[in-house]
Amino acid sequence: MTGGGRRTARSRTKSGPDSGDGDPSQTARPSLRRHRDRSKSGGGFLRNLDVNLKYVLGAGAVAFLVIFFMVNHLVKPAEEAKRPRVVTPFPAPKIMDLPQFQGEHRESLYWGTYRPHIYLGIRARVPRSLLAGLMWIGVTDGRYSLRHVCQDSDGLSSYGWTSHNGRDFGHQVLVDHGTVLATSFLKSKEVGSGYGGDWAVRIEVQSPKSTPDKEIWKNSHLFFYLADEDGNALDMSTDALKNRDLTLLASGTKSDIGDWQLHLKSTDDIEMHYLGFRTPHMHNLSDLVQENLGAQARKYGGLQLSDSTHHSSNVLVFQISARIPVKMDIAFVSGVGSERSRVKEHVSSLTGESLTSRLEEKQREFNNKFEKTFNLADKLDKESIVVGKAAIGNMLGGIGYFYGQSKISVPAAANLQRHNDYLSYWPAELYSAVPSRPFFPRGFLWDEGFHQLLIWRWDIRICLDILGHWLDLMNIDGWIPREQILGAEALSKVPEEFVPQHPSNGNPPTLFLVLRDLIDGMKAKKFNAAESDKISSFLESASDRLDAWFQWFNTTQSGKEKRSYYWHGRDSTTLRELNPKTLSSGLDDYPRASHPSEDERHLDLRCWILLAADCMHSIGTLLGKEDKTIKDYSATAKLLADFDYLNQSST
Repeated sequence: MTGGGRRTARSRTKSGPDSGDGDPSQTARPSLRRHRDRSKSGGGFLRNLDVNLKYVLGAGAVAFLVIFFMVNHLVKPAEEAKRPRVVTPFPAPKIMDLPQFQGEHRESLYWGTYRPHIYLGIRARVPRSLLAGLMWIGVTDGRYSLRHVCQDSDGLSSYGWTSHNGRDFGHQVLVDHGTVLATSFLKSKEVGSGYGGDWAVRIEVQSPKSTPDKEIWKNSHLFFYLADEDGNALDMSTDALKNRDLTLLASGTKSDIGDWQLHLKSTDDIEMHYLGFRTPHMHNLSDLVQENLGAQARKYGGLQLSDSTHHSSNVLVFQISARIPVKMDIAFVSGVGSERSRVKEHVSSLTGESLTSRLEEKQREFNNKFEKTFNLADKLDKESIVVGKAAIGNMLGGIGYFYGQSKISVPAAANLQRHNDYLSYWPAELYSAVPSRPFFPRGFLWDEGFHQLLIWRWDIRICLDILGHWLDLMNIDGWIPREQILGAEALSKVPEEFVPQHPSNGNPPTLFLVLRDLIDGMKAKKFNAAESDKISSFLESASDRLDAWFQWFNTTQSGKEKRSYYWHGRDSTTLRELNPKTLSSGLDDYPRASHPSEDERHLDLRCWILLAADCMHSIGTLLGKEDKTIKDYSATAKLLADFDYLNQSST
């Protein structure tokens, strides 16, 4: 349910107090002393100079403050006035600056499987992160092929998270022809860990009984990598690659987490190779690895990396080759340079039997929470329960973090000074679930409302975090770009013609579905006191943005007749479609007028406006507001819900 072109693509600065000498008594004393001492010393001139300097410096400080005030309050607003409205942020404090999204909450979500377009991808919720990921050699039609980015052309029978709690645990199974890979993710915060804690990945490779008895199916070639988006050099431990008793693979430092190390442990007989290189581009890592493998194969006839590193490599790739079955644990530990660092203990707790025990405990917790949250044991059979767990697991495991600037399409008639046919939105971050890992691994506005109808029942704090990120993307007019293609990795999955967002087009405001659900839940006492307080605080902070969002829909999408609405953005000139698509509505192929015009009246949009008005009235009532705006929302909702009025206005 993405709407967009899915089938075709998809503080003010504080100045200190005036430091000039303003007390007359303090300036008179040096003057009297100068007259008395003139005959005794030749220092009169110096003292006079000292006094003059004080006046000059004091006057200079005042002048500086005046100039600073003018620049800050006159020049800066003038510059902002030149900025096109469409790329001007909404003038209100960001929701994500609320205290409830800081501190422990923010740190607890620092690391995660936030790269949903990768079969297994890990990153932090920061614009420039350390990235980790898994590649492997698969076999298709008797030929080797490198797997990394989720894509149907790989021909995997199935893949996806069978369990994921959205925070610190996930398990997925990938069936790649004659090979079955199982990956588990675990996050841990221990004494001495750096910011965000540590994490571990367990990778197991097995062959089903039906696998052909050929040599090509008996070996596995895995590639685990680390990359620094900031370009910081990563240190490789080549000694560990030669000595089985050593586990350290790589180390480095990051400003937010301190010093870190990457360790590998396996009891199986494995062969290690490596590659280190430097690149600012993270969207084509698989291409670079494949190029190296290809060159090596042509030279030596084998599938192995070149065992080479470039100067100041910010990408390190480790090849682990072994006979199937094979199991290995990879542990990332942070804060290793601190006085409380316990590297050996942390690595031990994230590998081997300790990791097995912790993963089993996390799986039990997931199962118990699933039953408690959805209470399905007496309603569905075991097979359906497995599907249900996979549904919530894939939803939570599909949450991603993105950072970048949207491209906004602006008509040429706008006469804006620009070098392209689009404007750049401000740099922004988005924490959001995605509708499809292989096709649409990015944020879609109308999908997100439906996602959150499920997610809030599992973790209300994650839900509010996601809603806050979306609402912070609103511009000064109350518009939110419906498709968020942020960063090079997201852009690499979208044809260029579908990247620009059109500010005249909306998307169903499905976030109101979630907000109404939360309000109803508070009335039904489904939340504890702390959760209810957080929801109320969120709604208080978001109310101005929600009001602007409603007003944007109510004005820009209105029709000729009173209280009629139509989706903008339909192509009235196309010769390729008998019924031009309505991509902005989310119901792309829903039959509408064959010739789009301002005379259209779209009932689905009217229903969305009704939902939004009713929800805004409920929010105002919950927050104890009794102003005219709240009464207007109530009147609008009643009018749009009047079926007789609808029939009258449709004739």
